[in-house]
Amino acid sequence: MQNKPKYSLFKNAMYAIEGILIAVKTETSFKLELFFGFFILLAVILLPLTLSSKLILFVTAIIIIVTELLNSAIENVVDLVTHEIHPLAKYAKDMGSAAVLFTVLLHLTCWCIIVYKELL
Repeated sequence: MQNKPKYSLFKNAMYAIEGILIAVKTETSFKLELFFGFFILLAVILLPLTLSSKLILFVTAIIIIVTELLNSAIENVVDLVTHEIHPLAKYAKDMGSAAVLFTVLLHLTCWCIIVYKELL
């Protein structure tokens, strides 16, 4: 006997949408990244860049959003497991934040290289 509901593409899509809505409602970092992501997407569309450069900037921006969602999930699970201040809980949360930082640095590096090569 399995403890999983029957697979449903519609239900799974709804779970994903619920996850995004929960992140928008509860995660300040996620809201900020969506806000700045809108302007980044606008800049990517409007700037005279090659298609490959636009794709790189778009994908690295999406990676930030995905990593932030994973980081938020880690933080929620840690908070569910323990309310105590524990070194392992701190490590898990800090490592998730570090993952977000690396994706932001990757995105910024891509911007710097692309702007330097194509616009300057």
